[in-house]
Formats: sequence, structure tokens, C-alpha cells
Amino acid sequence: MEIIYATVIGAAIGLVPRYAIPGRSAYGLIVTPFVGGIATAVAWVILTWLGLPYDGGWIWVIALAAAAVASVLVALLVPRIRAKADEAFLQAARRAA
Repeated sequence: MEIIYATVIGAAIGLVPRYAIPGRSAYGLIVTPFVGGIATAVAWVILTWLGLPYDGGWIWVIALAAAAVASVLVALLVPRIRAKADEAFLQAARRAA
């Protein structure tokens, strides 16, 4: 049951970089919360398999830190990748015309 709470909190953490880091017009509204939630859930499952208790503090800290790191990386990298892809597409379209 705690994985659900952790995932929702991870998604909320993932919403912060969307508004704190410039370039949000390059990706959709739910991208960073989705990444934050997924990163939290995956980290939670891995940590549970490694034997951390679900009611311990470290599993929460590590899983929610994974959400923060993953969503910040997405918020920083996607606009750069998108700008390069758009430029390449425009160059190809100009050559084809």
C-alpha cells in the first residue's frame, strides 16, 4: 500500500521541475510528473527486493530522491534534444523543397 503513496508523492515532486526549469514548452504537462512517479515506483520495488523495510525511512528518502533526480534530468534534457531534432527536421525539409 505504501508504494501507492510513494508514487503519488513522487509524481507531485516531478511537477516541481516543470515550473522551476525553463523550457517547458518542449514537452507535455504530465511528462515530468509521470517520470517522477515511475522513478519512485521502480526505485521502491528495487529497494524492496534488496530488503529495505517499507516502513523504514531510507526507502522513502531514496525513492523520492529518485523522483527528483529523474524529473530534473528530463526537464533539462528534453528541451535540448527537442531543439536539435526540430532543427534537423527543418534542415531536411529545406533540402527536400
